[in-house]
Amino acid sequence: MIGVIRGVLFVSGAVLNVLMFWPACTKIINISTPNASSVIVIEGNVTNAAGPYQVSISSTVAFNSDNVFPTVAGAQVTITDKAGLYDSLVETSPGIYTTQGNWVGQPGNTYTLRVTSSGNTYAGASTMPAVVNLDTVTFTQVSKLKKTIVESVPNFQDPPDIANYYQFTETINGSPLNKIFLFSDRLSDGQYIRRPMADDSADLAVGDYVSLSIYCVDVNTYNYFRVLAQQQNTGSFEAVMFTDVAPANPSTNLSGGALGYFSAHTTQTWSGYVNF
Repeated sequence: MIGVIRGVLFVSGAVLNVLMFWPACTKIINISTPNASSVIVIEGNVTNAAGPYQVSISSTVAFNSDNVFPTVAGAQVTITDKAGLYDSLVETSPGIYTTQGNWVGQPGNTYTLRVTSSGNTYAGASTMPAVVNLDTVTFTQVSKLKKTIVESVPNFQDPPDIANYYQFTETINGSPLNKIFLFSDRLSDGQYIRRPMADDSADLAVGDYVSLSIYCVDVNTYNYFRVLAQQQNTGSFEAVMFTDVAPANPSTNLSGGALGYFSAHTTQTWSGYVNF
């Protein structure tokens, strides 16, 4: 996920515009806080791919203010684990903090992010799931609104007897598709998955060069983006546009009153041409 998820919520210059998902039954309660005080927003990722890894820190603005979300400079940011890892991140650009150590995230390991800013401390932990191999990506054509749409179909074996949560992203002809796709094995535990990444915007065409990435995420990360999607649109298989209007706050695995998330997840990418 790395820079893919970063910037979804409350971050100026966000790169993620659309999220597609397979929803489950969760009741969402939105609370309007038009005069709420500024809140720190932390978004961090660690993966099993070579680093460095980054954490972005910004802050919210009042509901009726211009949606320009200031970055937070001068924070103290560390990532640790129980095996002795201690990495003190350096601010490499405004609000962006980058790891310095030569280490790689490991499946099964739990990582803890700690941020201290303006005298307040925020923390979150995430355990990296096991790798689920992406065997291949195929393509299918479907008819929607009198148009023929090409959809990517990731092919992978879901491990049995364990809850698994996935995210997928695509790059088309070198340009990242500004969407994230979510999937849970709640109704397909242990099955071989060949599920199209539903998309009604005609992004793909025969001959396009596609890179599709699978991320195995923990339940907290999955719920963060799933709730964020449901707050925008509860329809099944519908696109959710993230404009400059920030939605009500989804759940977070960060303490201290921060918004955002910290995710340790695996990543694997398939690349090839669209063909039938």
